[in-house]
Amino acid sequence: MSFSVSGKTAIVTGAASGIGLAIARHLVDKGANVMFADSDEERLEAELGEEARAEGPIRMFAGDLTEKLAIANLLSATFDAFDRVDFLVNANRKTFVSDLLNPDGDGVEELWRHNVLSALRISQMTAKRMIQHAQRAEIEPGTMIGSIINLSSITAQATRPELLAYSMAAAAMDQMTRSMAVALAPKGIRVNAVAFGSVMSASLQTALKENPGYRDEIAGATPLGRIAAPAELAEAVQFLASDAAGFVTGQVLTVDGGRGLLDVVSAPAH
Repeated sequence: MSFSVSGKTAIVTGAASGIGLAIARHLVDKGANVMFADSDEERLEAELGEEARAEGPIRMFAGDLTEKLAIANLLSATFDAFDRVDFLVNANRKTFVSDLLNPDGDGVEELWRHNVLSALRISQMTAKRMIQHAQRAEIEPGTMIGSIINLSSITAQATRPELLAYSMAAAAMDQMTRSMAVALAPKGIRVNAVAFGSVMSASLQTALKENPGYRDEIAGATPLGRIAAPAELAEAVQFLASDAAGFVTGQVLTVDGGRGLLDVVSAPAH
């Protein structure tokens, strides 16, 4: 089986910065057509500029992906540009430090809406369009027609009270992945997730600027002894999107340098 994604079309959410941008860029470098989607239009423009207006493999879409109308418009824009969607990467995520005893400051509603519900709705609507496209193209039933890849976190399996909202959202993403995998398997759509930690995300970059000492703490709490580059996470996403993972669905692939194997309390879980 091939690890190639060349010629395929992807939607990557959260693609204006950080890990989402790294994944989207990586997929373009590997020959995929990619719709870079994010709510931050200014940053999308700064990152992509004329690339997204050329007749090439890059397009961009700015909109609030917690709204169904914006999702519908994103899908229409993608089909207009590339005539198909082969896989979706849900990288649109926020982190939030929770004030556990403050119902107005725990962030649960915000991260549930932004990290979980937005991924669920775009996955549902994308899967529906994939199925409709396969029917119009008269693709034989039983053929794999698409893949959905969610970004999760090792905090889904850790007890970190200060990350109450974020860890709850990550756990929900894992269960959503498994449930959707079973529901969509008969339709030819695989659904998997990548749970990461000790990867240089945008939130980790911010944390390191505020407290440079975190770098050594995180590296020391990671068996492989370092913080991974976003490209290493992007490679895992490419694998799950490729034919090499053609018999893989409902799985949460951990990319954390072994960190989740340890009971680590002190180092921030990025």
